[in-house]
Amino acid sequence: MVSFIKIEGRTLRGVFQERPNRFLALVRVEDRILPSFLPNPGRMHELLTPGTEVILREAAKEDRKTDFDLIGVFHNGQVVSVDSRVPNKLVLEALRNRDIEELSGYNIIKPEYGYGHTRFDFFLANGHESCLLEVKSCTLVKDGVALFPDAETERGRRHVRDLVKAKKEGYRACVLFVVQRTDAHVFAPNDETDSEFGKVL
Repeated sequence: MVSFIKIEGRTLRGVFQERPNRFLALVRVEDRILPSFLPNPGRMHELLTPGTEVILREAAKEDRKTDFDLIGVFHNGQVVSVDSRVPNKLVLEALRNRDIEELSGYNIIKPEYGYGHTRFDFFLANGHESCLLEVKSCTLVKDGVALFPDAETERGRRHVRDLVKAKKEGYRACVLFVVQRTDAHVFAPNDETDSEFGKVL
């Protein structure tokens, strides 16, 4: 499945300088340094290197600490989306349009569904089956292989364990990895970074 989403708002090109914390990036645009929200907690070491050209989007809300979001990175001749909010929007649209064949048989679609102490991205249902769906954003690719995660993820392991539990209780359980770049041909769990995630998956 290849999907596209329209970028709303004004965009700027800039040059990445540094990342003071997980959700803040400093980007040079002409002669200014713009603090920008980075909507992705992943490490992204191979993408966010000083001097890399990036795409900023002007924020819609006026009461934020930063005026821009860093949403894209130019890497190896392509733009890599680094906005981890985008995959859920893409998947919701695809579910509504029945574009994912394996998940096309559900007429009830509920985002952000609570199950026990866990919140899954989607609850899907029809007259005879219920499905819990978790969506993961993937930005790391090595030699054509998309890899997740790019950092240890206790939250990701917990999601998969709870999906296993739900399956034993009669739910259908799925994890959908959305690769936000065009140079991947296959997917694999990143055992080098988090072998436990691969085991529970």
